[in-house]
Amino acid sequence: AAAGSNVDPDMRGGRVTPKTFRRLVLAVAVMVGLLIAPTPAAADTVADTLATLDTLAIKGRAPKTGYERELFGERWTDDVTVEFGHNGCDTRNDILRRDLVEVVSKPGSNGCAVLSGVLNDPFTGTVVDFVRGPGTSAEVQIDHVVALSDAWQKGAQQWDEFTRRNFANDPANLQATIGWVNQQKGDSDAATWLPPNGSYRCAYVTRIVDVKAAYGLWVTQAEHDAIARVLAGCG
Repeated sequence: AAAGSNVDPDMRGGRVTPKTFRRLVLAVAVMVGLLIAPTPAAADTVADTLATLDTLAIKGRAPKTGYERELFGERWTDDVTVEFGHNGCDTRNDILRRDLVEVVSKPGSNGCAVLSGVLNDPFTGTVVDFVRGPGTSAEVQIDHVVALSDAWQKGAQQWDEFTRRNFANDPANLQATIGWVNQQKGDSDAATWLPPNGSYRCAYVTRIVDVKAAYGLWVTQAEHDAIARVLAGCG
């Protein structure tokens, strides 16, 4: 290889471009957050979350029989009554705009379609570029914090289509993350999967509890105990 071919082209000759500088700032922010940031769930919030957890029914997981993604409505539909509903943009782009920084929108899309941005991924504590395109869009995916099939097996079978559609597009239950992390998680609950970034686990299980309480979903005993273990180390 030619001399210097492994050097970042934005830093050759001692120069640091604005884009590289911003990336470095984001990377440092992630590391500082891991080292000195307070635990996401403060002590009083932990007590509230534990109290809410204790209100959730504990039952076994119902069969997955009959589950289809389509039962939760059209993917990323704007036809919902939760936050961002009926704003003219699909839910995926709503969440990308919320969770990314340095967002560039597609001209002529009324500010909806995200062309590019930078994700400070809470699940991994890393920084990743997002670029819209056939070979790159999937590098940043939208995770359902409480997976749809998990919800189906813990109460959503009894919901009407309107409630399931709202649930599938509720920003409280959605998080942009790196594609491989979303695929790794699949439809796991807190008993079988937690974010690799340990500093985010308090916030993650708190979101699960809040969503399940809001929608009347239950937890298994294993899930309840896993969440309680995480919360015991928070605050």
